[in-house]
Amino acid sequence: MPFSRLGLCQPILSALSALNYTKPTTIQKQAIPVILEGRDLIAAAQTGTGKTAGYMLPVLEKLRHQQTQKKKRIRALVLVPTRELAIQVAENTASYAQHLPLTCLAMYGGVDEQAQKDALIAGVDILIATPGRLLDMYRQRAVYFEETEVVVLDEADRMLDMGFIDDINQVFDRLPENIQHLLFSATLSHRVRDLAKTVIEDPCEISIAAKQASKKNIQQWLVTVDKDKKSALLSHLITENQWDQTLIFIETKHGAAKLVSQLEKRGITAEAFHSGRSQAVRAKVLEDFKSGAVKYLVSTGVAARGIDIEALPRVVNYDLPFPADEYVHRIGRTGRADAAGEAISFVSKDNFKNLCMIESRLGHLIERRVIEGFEPKKPVPVSILNYVPESKRAKQ
Repeated sequence: MPFSRLGLCQPILSALSALNYTKPTTIQKQAIPVILEGRDLIAAAQTGTGKTAGYMLPVLEKLRHQQTQKKKRIRALVLVPTRELAIQVAENTASYAQHLPLTCLAMYGGVDEQAQKDALIAGVDILIATPGRLLDMYRQRAVYFEETEVVVLDEADRMLDMGFIDDINQVFDRLPENIQHLLFSATLSHRVRDLAKTVIEDPCEISIAAKQASKKNIQQWLVTVDKDKKSALLSHLITENQWDQTLIFIETKHGAAKLVSQLEKRGITAEAFHSGRSQAVRAKVLEDFKSGAVKYLVSTGVAARGIDIEALPRVVNYDLPFPADEYVHRIGRTGRADAAGEAISFVSKDNFKNLCMIESRLGHLIERRVIEGFEPKKPVPVSILNYVPESKRAKQ
């Protein structure tokens, strides 16, 4: 099915053609008609499935007939968890709307407020914002919602993980009653569903996450290794395999800085990406990684939300993530648009339970490898599919 059959106008179709979007993804085919009908929607869609276009294209189609120039008023609001995702969504929106008389703005904390206030005064059709900065602007009477027609909650699961529930509720309490609600999440967990119930009545539901939990175009494998040998193993794999652009996930800010230092001692230049670095530094690091000036980016999972690198060849789970859905989200950074990708995970005996939950989520075992010279002294047991953590066993 081509985009032209989804009810999108020629200016949007021309923009998609220029971006080499040839046919809609699954989430786009299912979500766009629902949104154009004006229905509320909750959707489970992983990163890399085209979800941003899935909601933004129909929003642009709905808004294109009338442009607002009213001061401090917005017509569409997109809430996102991080600065990086706000920037990414705004960039995508600008590219989709390149032939339309619509304006968009990314608004987030950590930068000077005045430029954002000036843009709001000039008039903004689509505002992409983090909840905290949005509420700050609202309290300063820099933005009003009475003419807002649609609100999108993007990466709802991550927003809840980051403790934004109170901010989200405060924003939704201030929105018009008849507004269209769109909620997108990597998974439709109980917490996400509970959130949806508080703000959305009788929504359409789309879920494609389970089908794409293990994409065939992403080669997944893990290396069993003792915890104290992981940095040496990473250096070995980078040099022996001549890895190019690689996104390396780690759990803590301190761990990211330490790993970068260890890599540099072995002659490998890398950069850390986490919330402990200033916004300006993070923006520069991300720009360098996208351009290829930096080949190895060591990022915490939270900071990595919003990192969108076209044709990223490889991700490494230096620390195995928890919960299992976070693994699915991380490996979705590679293998975009059916391109080949590779996801490597380091597993030691102390995170065996995490591995069991991940493989149970995937529905299959991940290929195991042992690298010569890095054989673990503490072997990792054979995984248990359908593993249930102790905390949940009593509830069954």
